Amino acid sequence: MVILSSSYQRQVTEAIKEVESHTDAVVVAVVAKKADNYLYISTLWAAFLALLLSPILQFLPWWINFQQAFMLQWIFFITLAILLRWRRITMKLVPKKIKYWRASNLARRQFLEQGLHCTQDQLGLLIFVCETERYVEILADRGLAQHITNEKWQIIVESFIREIKRGKTGEALLQCIVLCGELLQDAAPTSKVKDELPNHLILLS
Repeated sequence: MVILSSSYQRQVTEAIKEVESHTDAVVVAVVAKKADNYLYISTLWAAFLALLLSPILQFLPWWINFQQAFMLQWIFFITLAILLRWRRITMKLVPKKIKYWRASNLARRQFLEQGLHCTQDQLGLLIFVCETERYVEILADRGLAQHITNEKWQIIVESFIREIKRGKTGEALLQCIVLCGELLQDAAPTSKVKDELPNHLILLS
């Protein structure tokens, strides 16, 4: 994960303040290191490969008894379970659909935990980033969804993901906030002074 420096965190805070000065919408940015540790995936793979060891043992040039074969399987399973927990290997074993499903669930939990569903006029907006999964989602409450289509948010998301792959998460997040601000200013221009939720970047380890 590319840890966002304190400098980027301050810039994100200022960018959100600037956006909210031109709109009634409430913006929260959340960056998560990962959506899950996926240890169950590596364990399942280790168990599957250990089970495949049984028929292979029948073709080995030496003879071993049942107890030895059983112990060999256990040793093989434990060794694999440990090796496959290395982050880079684990993430290659996890199907993309599962990664995105876990990240999407976390995004929706954050939308609720940060109180974005309780804002005045239902104008909450969550910018959610999960770096390990390279997943970005923008969640808008009903008050914004009726004015801004998902296709417009998706254009911003796709650009964001391209920058994450290039290792430019900080720059991409700032650009995303600016682009979201332009849409929010048109959909929900400022009509009153309010500051319902904190503007600082929320980091999840």
